[in-house]
Amino acid sequence: MTILSLAVGIALIAVVGQDIFTVLFRPGALSRFSGKIARGVWTLLRRASGQRRFVLSLAGPLALSGVICFWAATLVVGWALIYLPHYPQEYVLAEGTVAHSPIVGALHISLTTITTLGSANVVPKAGWLQVLSPIEALIGFGMLTAAVSWLLQIHPVLSRRRSLAYEIHLLADSERRLGVELPQLETSVASQLYADLTSRLIAVQRDLVKFPITYYFAETDPRVALAAAMPVLSEIAERGTSDEHPESVRLRAEMLHDAIEEFGEMVLERFVLDHHDDPDDAIAAFAHDHRHDRDGPGLDEDRRDVSRAPS
Repeated sequence: MTILSLAVGIALIAVVGQDIFTVLFRPGALSRFSGKIARGVWTLLRRASGQRRFVLSLAGPLALSGVICFWAATLVVGWALIYLPHYPQEYVLAEGTVAHSPIVGALHISLTTITTLGSANVVPKAGWLQVLSPIEALIGFGMLTAAVSWLLQIHPVLSRRRSLAYEIHLLADSERRLGVELPQLETSVASQLYADLTSRLIAVQRDLVKFPITYYFAETDPRVALAAAMPVLSEIAERGTSDEHPESVRLRAEMLHDAIEEFGEMVLERFVLDHHDDPDDAIAAFAHDHRHDRDGPGLDEDRRDVSRAPS
């Protein structure tokens, strides 16, 4: 019993350590447990939300909270299993302290130790247990630090994604109001705009690869939702590849078009629940997955007619 409890406890601690290491220090690697937790929360809320994007927008925060709770709970249980065979016989209880059942006592010791609060009422007798308690406290502090670091890294990622989506929205709206398409601008200006959009999209793609959980942060406002903006960006890139435009503009537009395709393939492969057989549907599937396939900041027929009218 002692060996089994010790083995299971060490295994649980190792699982959490490996998961935290993957999340923080292995960009591009999909963590085995936290990834499944995030996907599970997303799947559940997506099915329950219908077309209510407010409900779906809770998926990201709940997934993040769920992963952190999984880390904490698994560590607590893992250490409790290590202490379980030794409580209460190998602990000194303060006068007036009642010896609870081994499970409750082991959980109490694990919780107070991992939170670095400690317990003056229960003190281990054996030297190895006295050494083990500070080690658990250090691991608990490391887990808390990792969670805070992860949270602080996620917010800039979300900000960059929302900023790109809003810029695409403004670009599409400006084309509509002015009746001018991006490729019709001065060659250097159009090339620069295409280049900026390409570099920012690549950065957003790398953010998604490095921090997969950010995919599950859905936006209620289509103006800042990349899922709603991507079909528009794809259309803008497609128009720039026409033979009527200068070579430098076509080159930059083609680069943006390729970046969009790679982004769509990555999203479809890693995240989208409803896979499409046609790779060209990747962007549409992304929009549908985030419930933005009906009201994104896309160029409708009236916008296209105005933007293509001769100046």
